[in-house]
Amino acid sequence: MLSIILPAKNEAAALVDLLPKLRRSRPDAEILVVDDGSTDETARICREAGVRSVRQPYSMGNGAAIKRGAREAGGDILVFMDADGQHDPVLIERLLLRLDEGFDMVVGARDWSGQAGVSRGLANTLYNWLATRMTGFAVKDLTSGFRAVRAGKFREFLHLLPNGFSYPTTCTMAFFRSAYAVAYEPIPVAKRIGKSHIRPLRDGVRFLLIIFKIATLYSPLKLFAPASALFFLLGLGHYAYTFVTAHRLTNMSVLLFSASVIVFLIGLISEQITALTYRRDDRG
Repeated sequence: MLSIILPAKNEAAALVDLLPKLRRSRPDAEILVVDDGSTDETARICREAGVRSVRQPYSMGNGAAIKRGAREAGGDILVFMDADGQHDPVLIERLLLRLDEGFDMVVGARDWSGQAGVSRGLANTLYNWLATRMTGFAVKDLTSGFRAVRAGKFREFLHLLPNGFSYPTTCTMAFFRSAYAVAYEPIPVAKRIGKSHIRPLRDGVRFLLIIFKIATLYSPLKLFAPASALFFLLGLGHYAYTFVTAHRLTNMSVLLFSASVIVFLIGLISEQITALTYRRDDRG
């Protein structure tokens, strides 16, 4: 059974056309709209389209809606797609065909023309590059909200997923960490209907934190070890300078050497915590 999950917050303008298209394209699928505290006509449009909707009592975030949908859905295969009209329901078949090849998750990968502005495109390019370096796999679209996954494997990571917009990042890195096969399928993306809920100023810090989250989700030592080495080299350089000029070891050099050791130990502990987190899933 296939379940199609759409997290929606005030997306009535797009849903009025999208839901009938989805029903015609996948008449055999369960279509589930998770209404994240909408104040528009989302509930009415779902009723008229004959689509099941689950309403959050207040807005909890895109990731929270995804988690609610994953718990409520009855399908063995879950397809997540945005409710803003960017994704064509016909493209679902392409994701499912790749899933049939033996992959555990297939992500719809946008090209540059599918990015919402230059700043978002540059940020996503940076995320993709960093995730590729961390995992050793070619990550073509780390933040895409259009993906098909095997339900059992996806639910293993519900406790890791944040309630905000960065759930695709967490999900993708968790699949790579657990050695689940991930594929990317190039897809075209239409211009969204309505106003985006992402605010550049407010979410700028969040996007920066995503960069660090990518590293700590997959292998914290890959982030902390270079930082530790940098502090050590700075301490060594400062000691060499003060030894030549003043013939002594200064407090600053000791501080930098201590920081190097502390950062390395924090990375080592983080690595062990990360390993234990994923081992919990293996036992399940």
